[in-house]
Amino acid sequence: MQINLSSDLSPETQQAKMRFGIVGNAPALIAAINRAIQVAPIDLSVLVTGESGTGKEFFPKIIHAYSPRKHSRYIAVNCGAIPEGTIDSELFGHEKGSFTGAVAARKGYFEEADGGTIFLDEVAELPLTTQARLLRVLETGEFLKVGSSTVQKTNIRIVAATNVNLLEAIARGQFREDLYYRLSTVQIHVPALRDRGNDILLLSRKFASDFSERYTMPPVTFDDAARSAMLHYRWPGNVRQLKNIVEQVALFDAGKTITAADMLPYLPEATMSYTPATARTSHSYESERELLFNMIFRLQAEIDLLKKNAAEQTASHTTLKCIPADTIEHPISTSLVKYTPEPMELMADTRKTHEVTLEDTEREAIRKALEDNGGKRKAAARQLKISERTLYRKIKEYGLE
Repeated sequence: MQINLSSDLSPETQQAKMRFGIVGNAPALIAAINRAIQVAPIDLSVLVTGESGTGKEFFPKIIHAYSPRKHSRYIAVNCGAIPEGTIDSELFGHEKGSFTGAVAARKGYFEEADGGTIFLDEVAELPLTTQARLLRVLETGEFLKVGSSTVQKTNIRIVAATNVNLLEAIARGQFREDLYYRLSTVQIHVPALRDRGNDILLLSRKFASDFSERYTMPPVTFDDAARSAMLHYRWPGNVRQLKNIVEQVALFDAGKTITAADMLPYLPEATMSYTPATARTSHSYESERELLFNMIFRLQAEIDLLKKNAAEQTASHTTLKCIPADTIEHPISTSLVKYTPEPMELMADTRKTHEVTLEDTEREAIRKALEDNGGKRKAAARQLKISERTLYRKIKEYGLE
């Protein structure tokens, strides 16, 4: 199958896509490829990030192929697939008799790949003790075999990849911060499949053609509804999941035109509501504005209440100070007893005033906004920074139709 190449791609980018079988023209994908090509000649460590199944393993290969180390060894290591008890031996080697089962000395990957590139996939899975050893290699190029006291040197370039947020792992104490900064001298982010738009359709056609050829069966095609279903699916497993699904379709529905109904068994309905990147809208702040709007009204009412209470307390103190001393025969005088109900009545009035003030303030703000905008509710809602729906509800509530 011929791969579509965008005319504005550089020759090196086109070559890299064809050489490594990368399908897609999404800007984020092209940017990642360009970044890998640009950093390749510079001997720096690189951290490739992205969700599982996005194709992170292609980028260390690009970096190695376009670097001065391209004629030396390239070794890929899946750190998550090696048991914790043997990971140090796998990476750095061991001496004979250093542990049970070490019947002979063995070279590790860092020694085997000397002069070349080593790709550490799922680097976040490394134990903390191994992370300390790796940090030493990055800083000095030195390492120790398991069971040896002889320091060895290696000239190696490290490219690491992870689908884990390493900053969160650092906060949890699961990853060394100093190692993170050594590994991430340059970062390359591989976009998720759901953010690559029409690349989903390019990949599905490519996989359908490949599996048809492999199984010597008639190829499948996808109708418009099936393509739309694929574009609106979230693809939590990314390219790996798409490839797996197309393989099943190509095997069990060979020669058919696949419809959306045919795709449903493979695409769970619960995850079909994803909005593709090309159709996303900007974040709406209507709810936040409404909350702030109501908060301002409440604060204003509380301020008014505090002012009224303060004024009443001042008036009360003034009244008490004006009582002639010779009229007080005992601590609880007749004048004071008669005065007692008055503040209680005022407190009741205050509570009533507080409720009225809150409603009146809100009603007046809405009335004024409508007046300022000639009764146009949409413009009034924009002025008040609230949704039209909220404005309509308030207008009805306060009888401002």
